Amino acid sequence: QGGFRMIEIYQLVQLLSVAKNGTLSKAAEELHLTQPSVSRSIQKLEEELQVTLFERQKNKITLNRNGELALEYAKRIVSETEDMAEHIRALDRSLHTITVGSCAPAPLWDSIQLLSSLYPDMTISYDIKDHDKLIQGFIDKTYQIIILTAPLEEPDTYSVRYGNENLFFSLPPGHALAGQKELHLKDMDGETMLLHSKIGFWYSMHIEKMPSTHFLLQDDYLTFSELVKASALPSFTSDIMMRREGRPENRAIIPILDKEVHVTYYCVCHCEDKHKLTAFLDRTEKGNADTL
Repeated sequence: QGGFRMIEIYQLVQLLSVAKNGTLSKAAEELHLTQPSVSRSIQKLEEELQVTLFERQKNKITLNRNGELALEYAKRIVSETEDMAEHIRALDRSLHTITVGSCAPAPLWDSIQLLSSLYPDMTISYDIKDHDKLIQGFIDKTYQIIILTAPLEEPDTYSVRYGNENLFFSLPPGHALAGQKELHLKDMDGETMLLHSKIGFWYSMHIEKMPSTHFLLQDDYLTFSELVKASALPSFTSDIMMRREGRPENRAIIPILDKEVHVTYYCVCHCEDKHKLTAFLDRTEKGNADTL
């Protein structure tokens, strides 16, 4: 009765395909193999298990009770194998990559540059997502660092204040409100405004707080910047953007009073990654990144 030889994963994959498709020819087509190759794999699997798995008819094969049990095990084994491969690949990526997710573009400008200078042997990748997707990505280890507008109150996480951003209206000189010292978002609601679409949480805030405004969306930032310079339409800017690019020419920059446009950013990492990111976190805590 001796034991059977090692079962190969490819045999189980082919078993799943044959069971799903009902014929060897359809399974072979799905797997991009020849029908004789699939047939030999199934026969070899039966030889190694020392049982038959299928009831064979002229144009169709169906699982017998042995096959039904084998199918359940095959599903679990293939799923676990795929899960193992994905987790190992993810670990390998994490050993060579620092992945940052941010709720807005501005915090990335200096953080990516700082990370690249502190960790020259690592690949720095980044993404802009809304808060819920960032937190989910942080939980499932897609991101090693996330940047939010509030500390993350979760076990085994570490949050450090990163910096502030304050939004302003950028109005053409001839606009009726260009002479105002301060404005609320509602004061501009209903107008036509230029808006860059890839701005993270700011986008949904604008849509929510200015529901009657007609936003002309631009996906490309360079195109958006050129349109602002040439257009007589209102837009937004921020203190970070003006420190980075200079105050826009021929535009009235009006502070906005709503609390929603004054945000503090926080860098969040897993406690287990804190040692790896010590240099970055120390620079952040000391305030070197506080002005972004």
